[in-house]
Amino acid sequence: MKNILTIDLEDWYQGIELAPSAWDSCESRIEHSVGKLLELLDESGTKATFFVLGYVAENCPHLVREVSSQGHEIGTHGYSHQLIYKINPSEFSSDIKKSLCILEDITGKAVKGHRAPYFSITNKSLWALDILVENGIHYDSSIFPINNYRYGIPDAPRHPYRIETKNGYILEIPISTVRLFSKNLSFTGGFYLRFFPYRLIKQAIKKINDEGLSAVVYLHPWELDPDHPRLNLPLRISLTHYHNLASTEKKLRALLNDFEFQPVTSMINEIDK
Repeated sequence: MKNILTIDLEDWYQGIELAPSAWDSCESRIEHSVGKLLELLDESGTKATFFVLGYVAENCPHLVREVSSQGHEIGTHGYSHQLIYKINPSEFSSDIKKSLCILEDITGKAVKGHRAPYFSITNKSLWALDILVENGIHYDSSIFPINNYRYGIPDAPRHPYRIETKNGYILEIPISTVRLFSKNLSFTGGFYLRFFPYRLIKQAIKKINDEGLSAVVYLHPWELDPDHPRLNLPLRISLTHYHNLASTEKKLRALLNDFEFQPVTSMINEIDK
């Protein structure tokens, strides 16, 4: 069974709740980390979906062109990496339109997929789905069926499903979880990928596949760059952001060796056949 590999393409300082006004003072590492990631994917012949932050695309359009030219799917990660439930619908609409305009101008292709910063489509911000459909988005991958201090709808489905909006339906592609002790637990990306031993991650993906589901894995390019700057951050952020970064490359190589991956749209096309 083919699984799904997704990348949230952002620089290291864009996922630690820094205000965008502070970004210009941070050292950019995006060229290094994306280059390393593309090399790993090319070595294994793997294609993925890259949810690209509009700010990054605007400042590094050549990176987006390179990712697209290598056959990877380009989706949107919004423009400014704001928690959706902390902005209003008008602000979100402007943010998503700006991102789509930048990405589609660079690639010449329509953007079909979206992932919210910090998976921040929750029960407080389901209105965002209406705006996504209105702007031509076919699928979303933001509703994480777990309980986390920043995100999650714990009782959301664990498999791909349709959500009806006032503008039509959108397909939701949740990050994979394993059902354990009456709760959903994630093993397949980001901090969870760095936290758990690889043998447990491998078992989790096999269990998901045994249920007839493709595992949806995610990571950020900066997770392949353990030498990126370390800031004095609130403990709840630093513990997850900096934890075990040196393990990411080895675990990703193992995943690419042990499992077959494809972009989101390839999976959707197979379902629709």
